Amino acid sequence: MPLGRTGAALRRTAIQMLPTMFGIVLLCFLLLQLLPGDAADVLAGQAGAATAETMASLRERFGLDQPMLTQLVNYLVNLAHLDLGFSARFGTPVAQLILDRLPVTLLLMLSALGTALVFGILAGWVMAITAGRWPDRILQVVVLLFYSTPGFWVGLMAIVLFSVKLGWLPSNGSMTVGVSLTGWAWVVDRAQYLVLPSLALSSFFIAIYARLTRATMLEVLGQDFMRTAAAKGLHPVTLQLRHALRNALIPVTTVAGMHLGNLLGGAVVVETVYGWPGMGRLALEAVMGRDFNVLLGVLLLSSFVVIIANALIDLLHAWLDPRIESH
Repeated sequence: MPLGRTGAALRRTAIQMLPTMFGIVLLCFLLLQLLPGDAADVLAGQAGAATAETMASLRERFGLDQPMLTQLVNYLVNLAHLDLGFSARFGTPVAQLILDRLPVTLLLMLSALGTALVFGILAGWVMAITAGRWPDRILQVVVLLFYSTPGFWVGLMAIVLFSVKLGWLPSNGSMTVGVSLTGWAWVVDRAQYLVLPSLALSSFFIAIYARLTRATMLEVLGQDFMRTAAAKGLHPVTLQLRHALRNALIPVTTVAGMHLGNLLGGAVVVETVYGWPGMGRLALEAVMGRDFNVLLGVLLLSSFVVIIANALIDLLHAWLDPRIESH
C-alpha cells in the first residue's frame, strides 16, 4: 500500500476521531447524570451512617455539589490537559486505574478476536469447500449451537467441565498468585488462565465469521475470474487460499472491526464470571459505586481503542484488495 494512501487514511481517522470522542463524552456524561445517587451516597452507605455535614463535605470534595454544566466544563478542561480526574471510590487517579487494567483487557480482547477469526475462518473455509456434504452439515450444526448459546453460559459450562470435572484449567483470575515466574513458565501460566475466558468471549463470533466466510467463499468460487484461474491450471489449494479466501476475508475483517465494541461489552460479563481483573470489571465497579469519572474514562479509552482498530482494519482492506481507495 503506498505511503501516501496510508498517511491519508490516518489523517482522515484523526479528523473523525475528535468529534466522535467529544460526542461520546457528552452523551455519556449526560446519561450518567440521570442515574440516581452519586459517589457520596455510596461512600456514606458503605460507612453505615453519615451526617448531612459529612455528605456535603464529600460532595464538595469531589465537585458533586456544582451544577451539571459546570461539572461538564471542568471535566472537558481537565480532559484537554489529559487529566481523567480522580476516583472517589478507589482514591486513585482514574488514568492510573485504567492503565493498570488496560493490558489484561487488551490481552483478553485480542486473544478472543484472534480465536474467533482463526476458528471461524477455518470452519467457514471447510464448509465452503465441502458444501452440501457431511463436514459442511456437521459444522453448520456446531456453528448454530455457538450462535444461539449465550457467552456467559458457555463460560459457566466450560468452568464446570474443564475446571471442576477435569481439573485441566484454572477458573478464576489472570495468573497464579504468590509464585514468581519468568520466561516460558510465565507465558504458559498466563495462557492457562486465558483459555476459558477467550473461549467464552469468542464463541458467538466464531459462529458469525464461519457463516460469513462460507457464504462469501461460495460466492467468490462461482465468479468468472475463479473459473479463468482454474482454466490456467492453478492448483486447487492455490485457488482456494490465494484467490477465494483472500477475497472472502474482506467482509470478514469489516465485520470484525465492527465487533470490537461488542467484545468490550462482552468483557464485562466474562471478566465478572472468571474474576478477570480488567476494564470490564472496573466499569461494573464504577457503575455500582456511582464513580462517574472512572466510568467516563473507561468509555473514552474504549472508544479510542475501537476507533484506532477500525483505522487499522481500513489499512488491512487496502492490503487485501489494492483496488480499495481511501476517500
